[in-house]
Amino acid sequence: MKINYIVFLIAGLFIACNNNTDVKEPRNSTVKNEVIVLGTIHSKHLTEEIYNLDVLRSLIVEIKPDVILAEIPPDRFPIAMKEYLETDSITEPRVKRFPEYVDVIFPLLKNMDFEIIPTAGWTKPMADKRRQQLKDISEDSSRVAEWNQLQSASKKSEEIMEKSGRQYDPYWINSDAYDQAVEVELSVYNKLFNEELGLGGWDNINEAHFSYIAKALDKLAGQGKRVLITYGAGHKGWFLKALEKRDDIEIKSLQELTVNL
Repeated sequence: MKINYIVFLIAGLFIACNNNTDVKEPRNSTVKNEVIVLGTIHSKHLTEEIYNLDVLRSLIVEIKPDVILAEIPPDRFPIAMKEYLETDSITEPRVKRFPEYVDVIFPLLKNMDFEIIPTAGWTKPMADKRRQQLKDISEDSSRVAEWNQLQSASKKSEEIMEKSGRQYDPYWINSDAYDQAVEVELSVYNKLFNEELGLGGWDNINEAHFSYIAKALDKLAGQGKRVLITYGAGHKGWFLKALEKRDDIEIKSLQELTVNL
């Protein structure tokens, strides 16, 4: 057990320090990795009965990933891993905010054999800046029309989800129907504010996330692995469109890899 933990720590430190290197694993062009994008609901896993932490844990155990591409910034991952190995807990702020990692994925390392690769493009300054920019926009009397347009789109998305009757069902959240529902809001948000929000804009941050994801998939190409991508569910549709452009992977759905709970 201790040896495995040390291996994970060393691997995490290597990833964080060498993320921009061009070193690639040997690949076999005839073997495709399986890739599944699992949308999570962050803090709502703590309160929603249908998609709680136990359900999330069961899904990941059933998926049996070889690699998890996580919504964790590369520079935060070694810190979080070190904390977990030494104290069996995580206090690193950018990781602690996601119970899917603190309470599920890191603990699963004790009994499962998978690698965690951090792929999030977020930094705290980016997140803080975006939060302040959106606050400023919402309070700007000259931009009421824009803000109301976003609120209207958000309400429409919420209504679609509520009408489904399956709002927090993990199989609905991980469906095309869910992606279409959130796109009603996100397309407006992106059109209105992506450029203004800079690195924190919707397209912009997804491009930052996906650059890390793509680099990880490039290194894993030809190895016949099952790769699980865990991000907030809103990102899933964007990622799937980008993943469909790759010819070295086979995209799998949650329904294909698990038994409907």
